[in-house]
Amino acid sequence: MTNMNYSYPVQQGGFSGQIGNNKPPGQWGGNGMTAVPYLTPQQQAMVIPPQQQPQQHVIPPQVSSGAVMTPSGTVIQTQSTEQSFVENILRLNLGKVGTFYMTYENNSEWNAKIFRGVLEAAGRDHIIISDPATGQRTLLLMVNLDYATFNEPLVYTGIPGAPTR
Repeated sequence: MTNMNYSYPVQQGGFSGQIGNNKPPGQWGGNGMTAVPYLTPQQQAMVIPPQQQPQQHVIPPQVSSGAVMTPSGTVIQTQSTEQSFVENILRLNLGKVGTFYMTYENNSEWNAKIFRGVLEAAGRDHIIISDPATGQRTLLLMVNLDYATFNEPLVYTGIPGAPTR
């Protein structure tokens, strides 16, 4: 049987004896930096496994983009037709050449700039145009768009409130 040490170790920068006033009575040991209790041969470490709780997997309802969900989890479907937003009008006219007038506030180099190119893509917050001569693509932020002009008729059908001809 090994020799069991139940004495108080000498702490770094300290002296042997009681380790601290905030320790409960008993045998204490440590690595010189922190105090840990020694287990006496009579003490038994007992590990109790945590109770297994059945896990409930709640699957949220699928919500389409733009739909509204109430606090109770009910999904309110919105109209499925396109609304008359600039991005939707631009999407209906991909491939057409347009001139885009942009304003950049607090810019001392160029406050306003004009871009001309083929409309490649349009999203909620951006427009992508390309220069047919060089193939260079430019990403424009919708927040800077003042207006756009096209030299040909625009497609504007299938949007609620759109004028019919």
